[in-house]
Amino acid sequence: MARSATTTDAFAAIAEPRRREILGTLARVGSECDVNWLVDELGWPQPQVSKHLAVLRQVGLVSVVRKGRQRMYSLNASELRTVFDWVKQYEKFWEHQLNRIKDRAERMHRERASTQSHRGSMPPPQSPPD
Repeated sequence: MARSATTTDAFAAIAEPRRREILGTLARVGSECDVNWLVDELGWPQPQVSKHLAVLRQVGLVSVVRKGRQRMYSLNASELRTVFDWVKQYEKFWEHQLNRIKDRAERMHRERASTQSHRGSMPPPQSPPD
């Protein structure tokens, strides 16, 4: 089966973990970054960073502007809206799981507190007679 092109849409582009890492880095910084800064931050070879940025730019997830001799990249977070809208329909499943985990943790806490309070109400153990 042939692989789909990575430049068709945001879903295909973010299927690559390194591109998600670039997006995360740009989101964390929240401002324009040049390629050299991204290379230093990510610790990857410059051609690899540039290759992934080109894919992200082609699908509209990042913008680039020239400032002098530098190309400055920034995140177009609004272009991730289609991904968010699609994933949101599954939120009920992980919300349900989180609520179950929370309920269980609270139940365990209550049980532990109850056990400890019962121990506190018991008389201390007596020493054997000499």
